Amino acid sequence: QVQLVESGGGLVQAGGSLRLSCTASLRTFSSYVMAWFRQAPGEAREFVATISGDEFTSYADSGKGRFAISRDNAKNTVYLQMNSLKPEDTAVYYCAAKTGGGLSRLLYQYTTWGQGTQVSVSS
Repeated sequence: QVQLVESGGGLVQAGGSLRLSCTASLRTFSSYVMAWFRQAPGEAREFVATISGDEFTSYADSGKGRFAISRDNAKNTVYLQMNSLKPEDTAVYYCAAKTGGGLSRLLYQYTTWGQGTQVSVSS
């Protein structure tokens, strides 16, 4: 049974913006550390951003200054705002969740995953 569902992907022009959403069916959503990962064609899945609580965040160098992760606990939803998009951002974006500890960039520590949403950026 799917617990995380991503949405908001699509095709955008380079320099444009997109906001991804991830809705969770987790009973204590606010206690989970949430993260976004992405996987480009022929590449390994890589870390994008993570959030613990409401304010503690961390970003991969690739998205610093362009991406912003946030959450709305009342809606059980985490967001990824992506600005100044580049063709290199083209990938399937995945939402992930873990319990215990704090911020993490380590893929194997996340126990629950969504099915992904496609983001395509044209030049």
